[in-house]
Amino acid sequence: MKKLITTLKNIWKIKELRNRILFTLGMLMVFRFGSYVVLPGVIPSVLASASANSNNANDLLGLINVFTGGAFNNAAVFALGIMPYITASIIIQLLGFAVPYFQRLQQKEGESGRKKLNQITRLLTVAITLVQGGGYLTYINSLGAVDPTIPLSIFWISNIIILCTGTVFAMWLGERITDRGIGNGVSLLITVGIIARLPQALVFEFQSQLANNGLIIFVIEIAALYAVVMATVLIVQGVRRIPIQFAKRMVGRGANAMPAAGVRDYIPLKVNASGVMPIIFAQALMFLPATVAQFLAGADSGVAANPLLRALNDFTSAPYNIIYFILVVLFTYVYTALLVNPQQYAEYLKRQNAFIPGIKPGKPTADFIDAVTTRITLPGSVFLGMIAVLPAFARAFGINVAFSMFFGGTSMLILVAVVLDTLQQIESHLLMRRYDGLVKSGRIQGRSRVQGIGANM
Repeated sequence: MKKLITTLKNIWKIKELRNRILFTLGMLMVFRFGSYVVLPGVIPSVLASASANSNNANDLLGLINVFTGGAFNNAAVFALGIMPYITASIIIQLLGFAVPYFQRLQQKEGESGRKKLNQITRLLTVAITLVQGGGYLTYINSLGAVDPTIPLSIFWISNIIILCTGTVFAMWLGERITDRGIGNGVSLLITVGIIARLPQALVFEFQSQLANNGLIIFVIEIAALYAVVMATVLIVQGVRRIPIQFAKRMVGRGANAMPAAGVRDYIPLKVNASGVMPIIFAQALMFLPATVAQFLAGADSGVAANPLLRALNDFTSAPYNIIYFILVVLFTYVYTALLVNPQQYAEYLKRQNAFIPGIKPGKPTADFIDAVTTRITLPGSVFLGMIAVLPAFARAFGINVAFSMFFGGTSMLILVAVVLDTLQQIESHLLMRRYDGLVKSGRIQGRSRVQGIGANM
């Protein structure tokens, strides 16, 4: 406790860090406030009743509601949150792998290319928000939560503009946090939305276990959640270091020049290079069967009539989790192959007059890096698959649906990654001013420290 108090005092002493943290908290409070401002023309009581009676904890709408911190079910101005911007960013990133124009913007045109990509991403965000906003308003109208005294055309046009403005404003908040605050702004907005649901889910689980005299079981659940978080930290921060050695260099000038010993460094290859993207892609595919069935048969009759579709719409069923696990593993390999370019590493080493000990430059180096990446991706992909299906196991042990979502899946990975990134930035400010770090050793252990070649790729 004394160490924690001392660290907090050190953080408060650093004016720049203090201002950044206060600015970030202020922006997050504005974002949370917007999650409770209801759209004009919406009847909150009808919407609350419809949300309470719906069973969408595991469908796409439930997932969006988790990411928006409840704003989706509240029909707030931030109902779509930052998700359209995330979708646009993913699309632009994928285009960068396939379209030469976007490849040039990402890799060769430097700062001007990044500015163009940001502008394209913003325009695409507006377009996606307009489409998703129309679908969302249709959903609100189908629930009967629209005031009948308001003309539907006025309700539609005005709220489309408000939803689009809300998303753009949330995007602006994220960019301001990144520039003037602490941590990645967009990621923090998603994280705050996820964390906002945690206290309610935790209290509900505690009350339900207490009513059944299961206080010990609740303690075991908390311990299991802690173990899952620790394992996630290990896999997120895990790297495989490939040692590299630079050729001898001359130190000094003129007659005093002497050959220096070969400088050693390493290439840090992450065990989980793909991050949370494989789970997002797999989850999107798992929503398709039920969506198609509802379009074909209407309501839920299409799902109920087919046992397979019914199983694929139940996140606790064996077919759902088996297919989900396989998709996550496959997408992990695919996305890692898109992100990690062994040929680019080999060319960079050659330009820097560096080599991997025991490996010839050129194609042998690229093949070696590719083989190492493939081997370390296997445990990373298996772990991602296990994280993805953990909520089903938590639900099978009697944990309520809302709390079980925090035992794995997208929520767990986003929370761990964002919290670690924010803590690393705070630690950097402390260490630069010769204060102790956030842990006794003075540095967060296992963090993905990029050195040498990794800093230039």
